[in-house]
Parts: sequence; C-alpha cells; structure tokens
Amino acid sequence: MDLESPLPSSPSNSHHRPPPPRRQPGGWRAVKYIIGNESFEKLSSMSLISNITVYLSTKYNLNGIYVVNVVNIWSGTSNVATLAGAFIADTCLGRYRTLLYGSIASFLGMGAVTLTAIFPQLRPSPCNAQNPDHCPQPHLWQLLVLFTGLGLLSVGAGGIRPCNVAFGADQFDTTTEKGKSQLESFFNWWYLSFTVALLIALTGVVYVQTNISWTLGFAIPTICFFFSITIFLLGRHTYIMAEPRGSMFSDMARVIIAACRKGRYSVSSYSFYDPPMADSSHEEKLVHTERFKWLDKAAFIVNPDEELDEQGKPKNPWRLCSLQQVEGFKCLVSIIPIWISGIGCFVVFNQPNTFGILQALQSNRSIGTHFKFPPGWMHLAGMISLSIWIIIYERVFIKMAKKITGKERRLTMKQRITIGIILSIVCMVVSGIVERYRREAALKNGSFISPISFAFLLPQHALTGLMEAFALVAIMEFFTMHMPEHMRTVAGAIFFLTLSVASYLSSLIVNLIQTVSGEFAESAWVGGHDLNENRLDYYYFTIAIVGALNLLYFVLFASRFVTSYDNKVKLMEDLNRIDL
Repeated sequence: MDLESPLPSSPSNSHHRPPPPRRQPGGWRAVKYIIGNESFEKLSSMSLISNITVYLSTKYNLNGIYVVNVVNIWSGTSNVATLAGAFIADTCLGRYRTLLYGSIASFLGMGAVTLTAIFPQLRPSPCNAQNPDHCPQPHLWQLLVLFTGLGLLSVGAGGIRPCNVAFGADQFDTTTEKGKSQLESFFNWWYLSFTVALLIALTGVVYVQTNISWTLGFAIPTICFFFSITIFLLGRHTYIMAEPRGSMFSDMARVIIAACRKGRYSVSSYSFYDPPMADSSHEEKLVHTERFKWLDKAAFIVNPDEELDEQGKPKNPWRLCSLQQVEGFKCLVSIIPIWISGIGCFVVFNQPNTFGILQALQSNRSIGTHFKFPPGWMHLAGMISLSIWIIIYERVFIKMAKKITGKERRLTMKQRITIGIILSIVCMVVSGIVERYRREAALKNGSFISPISFAFLLPQHALTGLMEAFALVAIMEFFTMHMPEHMRTVAGAIFFLTLSVASYLSSLIVNLIQTVSGEFAESAWVGGHDLNENRLDYYYFTIAIVGALNLLYFVLFASRFVTSYDNKVKLMEDLNRIDL
C-alpha cells in the first residue's frame, strides 16, 4: 500500500475544509454604503438649505439683504471648511474617520437648529399682520443659538464634503481599465442617486416645514443624519481604507520654499531627487513634465553630501523635495484657471437658494383653493432637470453614439463646462425677465404678493439644474481625475472651495450693488422686505454680464488646460484600442 497516497475522504475530514475566501473589499459592494450615507446626508442638509431662506424670513423676521448675507456666508464657510477637513483627513484621521466625525458634527448641528423650532423663546416674536414692515428683530443670544447650530453643520460639511467622493473613488482600482470605467460612471451615478433621493424626500420634508410644523420638519432631517451615520458604520467591513499619507498642503509649502531657496541655480545643471515609489503604493508614478519649470528647482540635488543622509533621503524636506512632490504641486497649479472659471459659473448656483426663494414668497403659490406650493419646492425643478439629463446622457446619448461610431463617445470636458457656463448666462437672463414681469404685475395690482403664478419661476430653477449637470459634475470630475490618487481629498476640498469663494463673491456683489444703486438710483436694486420696491431684475442682468465675461475668459484662456486633459484621455483610448 502506498503510504504517501491521499487518504479517502470521510465525513470527519469535511470539518477541516478551509473556509471560503473572504470577499475583497471595495468596488460597488462598498460604494452602495457610501452612496447610502451620502443620500441621507444630502437629504438632511438640503432639507435645511432649501428652506433656510424661508425660515429666516418668516421665523426670525430678517430682511432680504440680511437673509442673503447669512445664507451666502454660511454656505461659503461650510465650503471653505473643506480645506481644514482635507488637511485633517490627509495628515492624521484618514477619510473614513473624517467622514464619520463630520457626520456626527452635522447631526449635532441639525439638532441645535431643531431646538430653535421647538422652543419659541429662541426666536423673536411673530410680525404684526397689520404692520409687516416693522417686525421684532431677534436678540443677539437668539442669533447665537442659531449660528451655533449652523456652525456645527459647517464643521460637519468640512469633514464630509472633501472626503465622500474621494472615499468612494478609493474603492476602485484605477490602474485597470475596468476600474477607470467604473470610476467614470461612479461620478454620474453618485450625483444621480442622492438627487433622486432628494427629489422623493424633499417634497415631503419641505411641505411639512412650510405647511405643518417647523419642529417636525427639522426633526426629520435630524433623524436622517442618524440613519446616515448608521448606514456608513454598517459598511465599514467592506471599505478600502487608505492610510493618511501626509497633507499635500505641507508639500505645497515645501516645494515653494525649496524652489525659492534654489532660485539662482540653472534648471539644466543638476540632477533630480526622484526616489522609487514605495512597494505598498498602487499609484502610477507621475511623469516629469516641462510645465512650470521653475518649480523643478525644489527637486535639484545641488550638494548630495549636504542634502542627503546615509539612506539617500533628504536631511531637510524644506530644502529638497522629491520630483513626485513637485509634479503633484504642478497638477494643483494647473487647475487654477479652471477653478477661477468655476467661481464665475457658480455665482449663479447661489441665486436660487436666496433671491429665487424670495421671489417665490411674493408670487401666487396657490394650486386650487386649498393648497399653496411651498417655496422650498422650487429646487425640485433643478433636481428633476439634472436627473433627466444624466439618465438621458448615460442611457441614451452614449449608447446611440456607440452605435453610430462603433466606439464609446462622451462629451469632452471642455464641451460640458462651456455648455454649463452658457446655461448660467441664460439662467440669469431668464430670471431677470421673469422678475420684471412678476414685479410689474404686483405693482399694477397694488399688492405685496404678485398675481403671477410661481410656475413662471420654474424655468430658471430648471436651468440651474442643467448648469449643475454640465458644469458642476464636469469640474468635480476634472479636479478628481486630474490629481494623483493621494491628492483626491485635496481635489474635493478645492472643488468646494470654488463654491465657497462663489458664495462670498455673491455676498460681496449683493452688498456692492445695494450700496451703489442706493446712491445713484431711485431705490436700491436689492435689500428690504419687499422685492416690489427693488429692481432685482437689474441685479440678475448684472450677474449675466459677469457670466458673459467668464465665458470669454474660459474660451480664450482657461479651456486650453481642459483641452490638454481631453487630448490625454483620447490618446489613452486610442492606445487601448490598438492594444485590443
């Protein structure tokens, strides 16, 4: 008998079979939890954002210009906080924990805002119906409670916004064609998923806030924040969690200082410090480029004995940087022209949340005899148009283009951003024309509420949604795909910094126009409780002029940076077809 022959299987041996292999983390299995978390988070935050103008106007008795400033500054602060969130995620906490802690801060902030609705002592007394122009104003401590809640929401946004897209992108292996294709679809489906959730849920939440109870209407998004945290924690075993690798902000400062220190040296006289990538890194090494050559001086090895230790590493990282650090910083510098163009485009993005809602408050919102259309529902027009376009683009346009050309065709980044900027201009022109019509009808009727239906305001909100579908998604994708993998959190922070600067710029423009028009016109174009006494149409036309200047800037200058990216994508597609 062969002693080395395997023993026959028996029932007892079945107990010693190796366990089935564990499923690999990441992929769409992990992304479904991330999208679920994002959907509930957006539902909660947008429930407040969509109706904060109505809440401040009706419950805190704030005038139009004060409301616009509060909303714009809060929005800007929430977006600029993403820089701090990106720094913390990259240096110590990582994206997973930063997302988790940001969600908790948002939950606490929404709870504080809910308290202002529960307790009337935290708000000023209601306006006198006989004298609506002289309403009791909130005390400083009442505003302090409100602003504390909004501040916590800004802190939470600072942790969530730069990390959610980057954390979702971490779940795909972008070194493979399949991973790159999945990531490209992820951007659109990520946007579509929470938009559809908002479309379904915000109708009910905003209606409850406006027509039933602000207390219940704010309690719902607070509970949704709780669900958001719970779903995110349920998926923790499926996530790919990249370790923090240090902040790009520190690398930026080091590259600039090191390049300044070596400014007198010639570019072609020295070798570069370009160590091999770590074995644990799955990223592709950045190729040395000829752009912004002055920054290359940061990677010059002028004196190896003074600058490198025994292991060949820099003794002083503020004097010698790696070529990868320099190229990473170049990637960041190269998106600045698009960043500036995005600011001009997204100034329009802030208008529906402020003046668009104030217009709805002074329009005929009656549907039949017993129902009034809530002003916060105006945003639904934008969400519907965004959702319809993404579905048509992903399911109809791309498939038809493939049938006609035999290969997958998508709109280029340049085309999408250009269309988005044009739509922003059209949106402001339409808004100005509709506002003039609404105001004239109100003055002719001698009433605070214009007899013109709120439906005339829907096209401008729908155009905002289309602008978002083209420009906002494209710029987000450009920032993320243009950056190395370890800089995706920074890319998310810079995207929201674009929105932040646009919010602050909107507030500056509003206050500037109020001051200048108040001195040289019969009445200020903006400001006060009654839009009928202002010329909001002139304000909209002014923003349209800003958009036209932005279009010229993008077409004549900034678009060349997007074109180089589009050409790179086309070249990679051609090479892949040759390989096949």
